[in-house]
Amino acid sequence: MAADTNPFESLQSQIDDAAAHLDIGDDVIERLKHPERVLETNLTVELDNGDLERFKAFRSQFNGDRGPYKGGIRYHPGVSRDEVKALSGWMVYKCATVGIPYGGGKGGIIVDPAEYSESELERLTRAFATELRPLIGVDRDIPAPDVNTGQREMNWIKDTYETLENTTEPGVITGKNIASGGSEGRVEATGRSTVLAAREAFDYLDKDLDGATVAVQGYGNAGWIAAKLIDEMGATVVAASDSSGGIYNPDGFDPVAAKKHKNETGSIVGYEESEEEITNEDVLTLDVDLLIPAALENAIDGELAEEVSADVISEAANGPLTPEADAVMEDKDVFVIPDILANAGGVTVSYFEWVQNRQRFSWSEERVNDELETIIVEAFDALVETYEEHDLDNPRTAAYVVALQRVADAYDEAGSFP
Repeated sequence: MAADTNPFESLQSQIDDAAAHLDIGDDVIERLKHPERVLETNLTVELDNGDLERFKAFRSQFNGDRGPYKGGIRYHPGVSRDEVKALSGWMVYKCATVGIPYGGGKGGIIVDPAEYSESELERLTRAFATELRPLIGVDRDIPAPDVNTGQREMNWIKDTYETLENTTEPGVITGKNIASGGSEGRVEATGRSTVLAAREAFDYLDKDLDGATVAVQGYGNAGWIAAKLIDEMGATVVAASDSSGGIYNPDGFDPVAAKKHKNETGSIVGYEESEEEITNEDVLTLDVDLLIPAALENAIDGELAEEVSADVISEAANGPLTPEADAVMEDKDVFVIPDILANAGGVTVSYFEWVQNRQRFSWSEERVNDELETIIVEAFDALVETYEEHDLDNPRTAAYVVALQRVADAYDEAGSFP
């Protein structure tokens, strides 16, 4: 893993690559490479033993030209200011790629949630929500879950905001549980878009998804859902991994049973259908038809990319390939479905949730999934059209060409203020 690769610099490099194919002024491009504002705050929380502990937290609002800022909140020891800036930028271009009316934001707290009790995490979450209160709002900035956060944390943030504002505003945050105004289909959305995009790519490349071999790196929400859905489409999941290691069975295994084992034991390692225990790196370099990186950014650097043997990569994680890895994939003719399309299901169904909250009306899961599929298929078609029309080197650049043009158009149409 390229731990020393700066994700914010990776984002800027991706923007530069796309800008070379567009008639957009350098001054505008420079504006679109930096966040509009970044909150850095220190949260002091009382632990269960009565001690106080300080936690550093961030919220980056990258660009709001196409709508309110939108993006998740992650709890992880590796959270940094540059990481949050990069993630908020990727959100801008992700929303533009799939054509939903949002800008991009991202937040995070430097914390390992496994080391704290539920009550400590609740106090930490509510402390962060209090700091975010002046910045967030249904028409300002709408947070959502990310790494190590989920419905529970979103419910706490919603409750804190509504209590302090003395109002009812479920649309202030998405990724909530159903009882708190969440949307059907939201939990599966990121994994679902990852496999829908993979299905479209296989069709475009004239490859058969039925019987195709799949490896999934990262078996959290996005990874295991992607594994389950791709299995239902007829593909064969032969390998998967989490932070503890990986499993491999060349004949495939049941992704749902593997998830049950992980829930019961805390790790996918030791699952009974596994023929061999392998490393995370092994999962990334297996000779498979489809690789789904679903963990953290920078999972594949230029050196490791030389060993990657997959034909197609669908990025369920944000920024799993470094720019150096992209260059290698291009040379090896690997078709990489970029994160800003592949994993856009999460923010797309968050958009649906926001719409439902504002309408005070709920959609069925069937409608949510149908609407999501329409958006992902149309976005993939636009990517392919741009890829071929501009004779671009890779699909990622094509996605950024589409997205950058849409953001630049919105900025141009609004005019400059002041």
